[in-house]
Amino acid sequence: MTDSYLDQKLLAHLKKIYGEEQAPELFERLIELITLHLGRRKYRQANNTLWDEKAGILITYGDSVQYPGTDPLPSLKQFLDQRLRGVFSLVHVLPFYPFSSDGGFAVTDFRAVNPDLGSWDDIDELQENFTLMFDMVLNHISREHLWFVQFLHGEKPGRDYVIEVDPKANLSMVVRPRSTPLLSRVRTPAGLHHVWATFSNDQIDLNYANPDLLLEMIDLLLFYIRNGAKAIRLDAVAFVWKEIGTTCIHLPKTHEIVKLFRTLMERVEPDVILLTETNVPQEENISYFGAGDEANMIYQFVLPPLLLYSIHNETSRVLTDWAKSLASENLPPGCAYLNFTASHDGVGLRPLEGIIPSEEVDRLLTDMHDRGAFVSTRTTTEGRDRPYELNISYFDAFRTPGQQRDPWHIARFLLSQTLPLALCGIPAVYINAITAAPNDILGVERSSITRNINRRKWDGLELEKLIDSPITETGQVFHEYVRRLQIRRGVKAFHPDAPQHVLDLPDGLFGLVRISLDTKQQILVLHNLTSQSKTVDLEALTGRTGDFHDLLHPEPADIEQGVLHMRPYKTVWLLMPAVESAT
Repeated sequence: MTDSYLDQKLLAHLKKIYGEEQAPELFERLIELITLHLGRRKYRQANNTLWDEKAGILITYGDSVQYPGTDPLPSLKQFLDQRLRGVFSLVHVLPFYPFSSDGGFAVTDFRAVNPDLGSWDDIDELQENFTLMFDMVLNHISREHLWFVQFLHGEKPGRDYVIEVDPKANLSMVVRPRSTPLLSRVRTPAGLHHVWATFSNDQIDLNYANPDLLLEMIDLLLFYIRNGAKAIRLDAVAFVWKEIGTTCIHLPKTHEIVKLFRTLMERVEPDVILLTETNVPQEENISYFGAGDEANMIYQFVLPPLLLYSIHNETSRVLTDWAKSLASENLPPGCAYLNFTASHDGVGLRPLEGIIPSEEVDRLLTDMHDRGAFVSTRTTTEGRDRPYELNISYFDAFRTPGQQRDPWHIARFLLSQTLPLALCGIPAVYINAITAAPNDILGVERSSITRNINRRKWDGLELEKLIDSPITETGQVFHEYVRRLQIRRGVKAFHPDAPQHVLDLPDGLFGLVRISLDTKQQILVLHNLTSQSKTVDLEALTGRTGDFHDLLHPEPADIEQGVLHMRPYKTVWLLMPAVESAT
């Protein structure tokens, strides 16, 4: 596509957002930003390939690993270089900007590196062996951000970047991710004001009805790319546009802003990936692919709670039905799912709406409470509180309570982590999953923040000892997890765009076939989600005879007369024999 064509698309986006009259002047300002960016950017080699089978993402905070006498970001680099080089292609460093709350997501300065972590030089050095994903926290700012201080004093530009609302306005239709008040009371020299605060009293929503703000955020987006972002995560993007009298989520102009960002990337940085963070039910979530003109990637938010539910209940029925809707060939070109389980947040429960009955979700939450979990709620538009997020270490979610030694704990957990590796899309692994971090109860007690149960900060020397010990849970999980990730990188059938066919198997078994883009490699992927041994007749399932070679394990698969025997919680990646040609 030519620049002139893409420029016309940019203008069309602006017209849809701000109208015919304002759009031409805004377009001229946007072109100035593009020109400025192109003149300042570092050299970038665009290879026109967004991803391949080697793609894999590590999710981490900038201070997740800390060595004595070393700043956190250099500590993180030391750990990544020594332990995970050649395992992940991209590292998502969660917000490393100065902040006041919410684990980094109440940003006080979008263009600075938190001095407690390090500097921009440290961010540059991380890119020696890894590409990086940056967060763009575009829905809100901290109360300590300069723009909010300007709002308090009636000064530009901040006074026009915050959303003031009459507290008598009817906001009953607004969809909320929290049970806290939607409006925050603010006292200023001019009197009492009420401002929009979707997530917390310390996270003040920004006013995208003001085009100056959108241009500010576009400039910020380009700034991040100049500082090395290979991928941009659009945090809480579903809420950015507000119109009183609506749900204020997924509004048409929200989607149009994402389309504008995507066109902008095609215009100036086509090898940069846009990822939308929309922790909502499935159909709402995948709407951010648009017609292939919005996000390059979306989180597979159904996967963490559904996988936990399925393994916990030893059933594959719902998982199989859901997975059948995820064929990569049904996605627009340049789009892929981001498959994850654990994350810096909890396990979102809204994605299970319409998939798992609420009473079964409630039973799961009761069982997880026995494993040390907390549950946060949100207020529905009917004014009722419903579970919103499960806060627990994903590792401890698979531990049997009351058992000193659970013989199947690690096997269940590794199953939960291995299954996403074979699904169409790109795997994303949280650092506290690959290190088998247990519930950080002390972190919750110290902070009174339940999400901190899964945000452990590791002493680097302690972590190294645990990894190097074959008898610790961390040592057993880390090395096996890394081994499986490294094997995956060599399997062409696991290219994110490769076809996927989900199989109809007896309950408790989950399986699929992945076929490489050149059709030369076919992998039969089978999982036993139960505590009982299972058998699979490979010839009856595939119509093929011959040697089914297991790529995942060093020992041969347990196959007798064409029947595969699978131990509890076993996964196999079977290279299928070629179809014999007719003579």
